[in-house]
Amino acid sequence: MQDRTSLLSLFPRRAQRSPFPFATAVRRTLAAGYDRAAFKADLLAGLVVGIVALPLSMALAIAVGVPPQHGLYTAIVAGSIIALTGGSKHQVTGPTAAFVVILAPIASRHGLSGLLTAGMLAGVLLMVMGLTRLGRLIQFIPHPVTSGFTAGIAFVIATLQLKDVLGLPITKLPESYLEKLVVLWQTKAQVALPDLAISAVTLGLLLVLPRKLPGLTRSVPAPLIALTFAAASAKLASSIWPEFSVATIGSRFHTVIGGVTVPGIPQLVPAPALPWGHAPLSLGSLQELGSAAFAIAMLGAIESLLSAVIADGMTGKTHDPDAELFALGLGNVIAPFFGGIAATGALARTATNVRSGARSPFAAVVHACVVLLSVLLLAPLLAYVPMASLASLLLIVAWNMSEIRHCITTIRIAPKSDVLVLLTCFTLTILFDMVVAVSVGVVLASLLFMRRTAELTQARLLEPETAQDSEHQLPPGVALYEVAGPLFFGAAQNAMSALGAVGSSSRVVVLALGRVPSIDATGLVALESALKRLKLSKKEVVLAGPLPEPRRIFDKANLPQHHPHLHFADTLPAALELAQKLAEATNVVSPPGRSHAPPSSGPLPVS
Repeated sequence: MQDRTSLLSLFPRRAQRSPFPFATAVRRTLAAGYDRAAFKADLLAGLVVGIVALPLSMALAIAVGVPPQHGLYTAIVAGSIIALTGGSKHQVTGPTAAFVVILAPIASRHGLSGLLTAGMLAGVLLMVMGLTRLGRLIQFIPHPVTSGFTAGIAFVIATLQLKDVLGLPITKLPESYLEKLVVLWQTKAQVALPDLAISAVTLGLLLVLPRKLPGLTRSVPAPLIALTFAAASAKLASSIWPEFSVATIGSRFHTVIGGVTVPGIPQLVPAPALPWGHAPLSLGSLQELGSAAFAIAMLGAIESLLSAVIADGMTGKTHDPDAELFALGLGNVIAPFFGGIAATGALARTATNVRSGARSPFAAVVHACVVLLSVLLLAPLLAYVPMASLASLLLIVAWNMSEIRHCITTIRIAPKSDVLVLLTCFTLTILFDMVVAVSVGVVLASLLFMRRTAELTQARLLEPETAQDSEHQLPPGVALYEVAGPLFFGAAQNAMSALGAVGSSSRVVVLALGRVPSIDATGLVALESALKRLKLSKKEVVLAGPLPEPRRIFDKANLPQHHPHLHFADTLPAALELAQKLAEATNVVSPPGRSHAPPSSGPLPVS
């Protein structure tokens, strides 16, 4: 109890109620009571997630094009900072597969310093997004957009792993996806059988162990078993057959420490250094990295908040999206000073964290500590991990990330417009990048949504000669025009243009707008144009219905002043009564036997 009191003293009542989006998850955890049992659960969950994150962090850094320790530094620094300052109790943060397609071109063009600087700038953007309360805007990104670009990213990641899976002697792949395919195809005859064999063993274990030995993999993660077995097998095979040689972390990467070249990962804690290196940070370099930073920030926000939403669904909890964005930005600002690349919420690690029984953000802190201890204690052993094994692990990650079954189901049952958005985002992600895909996807989805919304706006015209079967009894000389749905720029013109069909025998037109929830500037212009046409036809107009929002716009526009023939009524019955009086005042009655050809009294869809 005393421990709980001392912990809560770090977060006073005023801080817990502060609107500043900071450490919401930790404050909620401590306010609800954090005891020894909860800490034990977090300790075990963090241990499991740390073991899972260790090979993934290395593999993802290598896929980006930087030494593997930078992925580990990301999990250590960003993972702990974001957990302590974020808004989700169960989110685990670190390098993710989704970032590979964005970060790899940055690393290729600008090197490690440019990559770290771009991540730092993205962190600043994310902090601003959190402070300005943009966390809930994630719900406005359509699901086909996220599914499309996620599947596209997974497809690109899988393609990038073929080089190490097959042991192809390619030093550097081009940036264009199609050019990558050409280079891979041109070197297909140089497949290294040892690398392919190790890759097959790793892939087989990753697929078989969770299905055949679920009890074992719940205690010891399958990637740890598979990579350990693959490394031991490769070492044993090379000792028996000297010609059996595979690329490993130790053979591919080296670090110079004190004038001594160390293979693999340096056995050191992350050391602080300027992300942009020794050269001063110039305005030109910031402008050059601006678009890359924006792409990192957008993808980081989308992936992190989606992961937090899924964690909420698994636990029944709720996260603070603004605090999560601010913390994500803070972690991405600080991590580059310790060699960490861009970080975001990792769905697979978050799900593992939840399934392992995590209770609070402290489980993610434990995961970061496990990765740090692994660097300090196991770095020499990590040098023996084959590159083909890490590539096989990323193939599994890409497969799970693609959610191919869900995409196929969406294509099969979803409306054609959603399928078009999904396939467009998928294709653009592969051929260009995620920013282009999301931008085009959101615009396309918005246009299709507006078209569908416009189709929901309906209108019908009733005149005395055609209203016998209607629920409304119209007086002679009165026409009724009903509109249901929003009068916005997608539907207003068609809805108002149908007023031109009012017959000459109707001297008063009742515009029933009671079921118009909103009207925009285009709708107002279309309405005024219709009023002008009716005035030229010498018809009086009565606007009817309880329309608070449109009425406010009408008042601001001074419609009665600009249109003397316009009258208002609060209800439709009152409007019909007023219209009858106006019709009688004009003493105009349709001549008997005069034929009209007005539209049908049924609903007229407005597209």
